[in-house]
Amino acid sequence: MIEVRDLHKRFVQGRGRAARTVDALVGVDWVARDGAITGLLGPNGAGKTTSLRIVAGLIEPDAGVARVDGIEVARDARKALARMGVLSDARGLYPRLTARENIVYFGRLHGMDADAAGARAEALASMLEMTPLLDRRSEGFSQGERMKTALARALVHDPSHLILDEPTNGLDVLATRALRATLRRLRDEQGKCIVFSTHIMQEVERLCDEVVVVAHGRTVARGTVDELNARSGQADFEETFVRLAFGDGGRARPEDAARGGDAA
Repeated sequence: MIEVRDLHKRFVQGRGRAARTVDALVGVDWVARDGAITGLLGPNGAGKTTSLRIVAGLIEPDAGVARVDGIEVARDARKALARMGVLSDARGLYPRLTARENIVYFGRLHGMDADAAGARAEALASMLEMTPLLDRRSEGFSQGERMKTALARALVHDPSHLILDEPTNGLDVLATRALRATLRRLRDEQGKCIVFSTHIMQEVERLCDEVVVVAHGRTVARGTVDELNARSGQADFEETFVRLAFGDGGRARPEDAARGGDAA
């Protein structure tokens, strides 16, 4: 289980007289259960990526806490990260390495020996239907091929928790369907705790057991799609999201424009 409690984070943008502070998080709370897919939903700049970066140990909060199976990430990042696989939007494959080499390298970073990492790469390639890619350099891969390789890399040490930041960005229909099917298998067959951020309503409706709506740097709603629809009195989840996230018919507040986009 992943717990996020009352996270706050402030960034300084610019230098000198032009410097200003931006409150990326001002009270984000959510819980992701084992054996479930939790969607982190919100407009650009809402705080989704910042909260996931804190969970992944990439930045520290100014206040609040993130825990993985009770382990506080800021206090024992190595132990917490051993339980997590992280797939960022950038994906960051090494272009001169083959898919196999990318996967095995990350296995070695997680303390696996070469034989175990190699066997795991083969097993993941079979599960993700990417065996023909294994001995090709990742340079020139399509978005779907990059996603599969990056996902295999995140799963190489068999983590119990999986963090994905907008994983379907740039994917075509077939690659998106393949990713959905993989996430369902990881949840249903292996009981993994999966968290992913998105702003695509269709992904949330089709995949998520639970949804957390983040807006203006704070959690504004939590529940299943049906529960949130009932709360807002809507049948269409997109309309539900607009009402929950903005609360005024969909017009963003002036301060949201100042918050920026993907920085939060």
